[in-house]
Amino acid sequence: MTADPETSLRADARRNRDQILAAAKSIFAASGAEVPMEEIARAAGVGVGTLYRRFPDRDALVRAVAMDNFERVLIDARRIAAEETSPWNGLERLLRQSVELQLVVQLAMVSHRALVILKGDPEVRRLRDEILVVLDDFVRGAQAEGKLRMDVGAGDIAILFATLLRQMRAKTDEVAAMAASRCVGIMIDGLSARPGTPLPGRPITSHDLDPEEH
Repeated sequence: MTADPETSLRADARRNRDQILAAAKSIFAASGAEVPMEEIARAAGVGVGTLYRRFPDRDALVRAVAMDNFERVLIDARRIAAEETSPWNGLERLLRQSVELQLVVQLAMVSHRALVILKGDPEVRRLRDEILVVLDDFVRGAQAEGKLRMDVGAGDIAILFATLLRQMRAKTDEVAAMAASRCVGIMIDGLSARPGTPLPGRPITSHDLDPEEH
């Protein structure tokens, strides 16, 4: 039997879309949302015309990547919360899953272009807020069990992660990935509740990250 042409066309369209999203995720995580669309098409193995048929402009592509990735991180965060009896272990697992989480932070806090595109989008904001709820739960639980220092908040952790991403430069992707893992490890050690240098001011909360609330 010959495959239905319309079914094949839909399958090709889905495959092209998935390839474009995968390529855009990888490139956005490494370089931000300002990368030329031609570079994304080349990495996805599709023509520029195909890319623009799936995503008519950069805004549409950035939003699609953000929605897909935020949903994945939220699913992972909730799964970790359900599996881990220790909130500290849950927080550590979430932070070490750096590939998906790095892109969320890249789009939500680091990339100015992405911030402009995503600002005010109710669905993106809903997913972002739900991720922060899980992060807040991890923080409060880890502090209650005495494993996370008491003078930090979820906002401090998000800002530390964003600062790490802003500084991440390396000669190769392999070195960048290794450096990211090492820096996350150092960051986790710095968050642990052993005696350390007192921090100035007050803990930065997830609400402090939202400029619209000021």
